[in-house]
Amino acid sequence: MEVAAAPILYSPQQRNTLHAVDKEFLIRELVCFWKPERYLRCFTIDFVILPQKQNSPFNSSITMAMYPEYMVAPIREDLTSAGFEQLMTSEEVEAVLNQKEGTVLVAVNSVCGCAAAKARPALKMAVASTEQKPSKLVTVFAGMETEAVAKVREFMLPYPPSSPSIALFKDGELVHVIERHHIEGNDLTRIVDNLQGAFEEYC
Repeated sequence: MEVAAAPILYSPQQRNTLHAVDKEFLIRELVCFWKPERYLRCFTIDFVILPQKQNSPFNSSITMAMYPEYMVAPIREDLTSAGFEQLMTSEEVEAVLNQKEGTVLVAVNSVCGCAAAKARPALKMAVASTEQKPSKLVTVFAGMETEAVAKVREFMLPYPPSSPSIALFKDGELVHVIERHHIEGNDLTRIVDNLQGAFEEYC
């Protein structure tokens, strides 16, 4: 078994597009959780990306989750406990985003630190502190249900894929997007203000 001589560091976005061809790749990922006590707990986890084999059911990135479910379960719950519906398939995404009436807020969740410290807290604060909000709240998880995430990203075009990210749809049309760089580059209050400003305009 051939493994890269040293850990190869990829961002989650880079890893989403990585296809190993003739060797295994060891990937060391920093995983962070934002705890109720308001501190950030981070640890590293190693992944091995196996070579693709002809006719293997694992050749498709659609069939492969990048994180164990026990690890992402509390991250999912951070949003589902606040009223977000977890979409697991591309069909569920289409059923929600093809609706021609109403507003839908979509959160592309992820394991990264800016999702833990900024994106998820901002989403929860924005919807909890205003009466004027989207009629439906949904979320998909980058690196897990890849078909569902890919379908959301189709609806978010021409914006490039990023996670975490947030999108607001009105009557089936994309009207507002917050990309990862907007989340990383702003404090929590500004992200909340940005979301609530979009709610006031479109909801």
